[in-house]
Amino acid sequence: MKKENLYSDLKRRILTLELEPGSSLDEVQLSEEYQISRTPLRDVFRQLAGEGYIDLVSNRGAFVAAMNYKTLRSFFMTAPMLYAAVGRLAAGNARPHQLEMLRSAQHEFRAASFKGDAGGMVFWNDRFHSLMGEIADNPYLRPSYERLLIDHARISQTFYRPRQNQDRENLALAVSQHDAMIAALEAGDADGMVALIREHWALSRTNMEKYVYPDPLPLEGE
Repeated sequence: MKKENLYSDLKRRILTLELEPGSSLDEVQLSEEYQISRTPLRDVFRQLAGEGYIDLVSNRGAFVAAMNYKTLRSFFMTAPMLYAAVGRLAAGNARPHQLEMLRSAQHEFRAASFKGDAGGMVFWNDRFHSLMGEIADNPYLRPSYERLLIDHARISQTFYRPRQNQDRENLALAVSQHDAMIAALEAGDADGMVALIREHWALSRTNMEKYVYPDPLPLEGE
């Protein structure tokens, strides 16, 4: 149980930027914080490293996966292509029990958005799209897709902390797009799914760019 708690909590803390990209993970501190010995802690580290959340560096320790110019450039170049491919495959594979899991994640995401719970929105949006990868069920695409979702969650922080009416309207639109995706999956509508994903990506990209490129500070004398 301690291993599961550590695993899920570290994932949450990484996705919400509570643990910053590139930061070191202190084994001693985490062992004390979660009351877990070094061996199971390192098992969790290896699992998270395999999933792309952290990097294990020989003789240096564990670090939260970095985000730099190269990773951001690769993310924005690759995301729309991967998301569309996964969506198209998911539309041909969705099973009733998988759709129910997707609806459950969407219910939680909607509830978090109504409450303004940024951490909840990050977690349940990630869960919604991760389930999409499970439904697509492609062993070649899924590892890259899952890695993409990690950075998507981390870059999207402004989207989950809306400050203006336009931000809130965009968040409400994202919620409705999730509902439309579930309907497209249920209907097996691959083309409709790809069109929805393109709209969803355009909305996400606009908000992610606010995080990557915020308004500049005023110049002296302005």
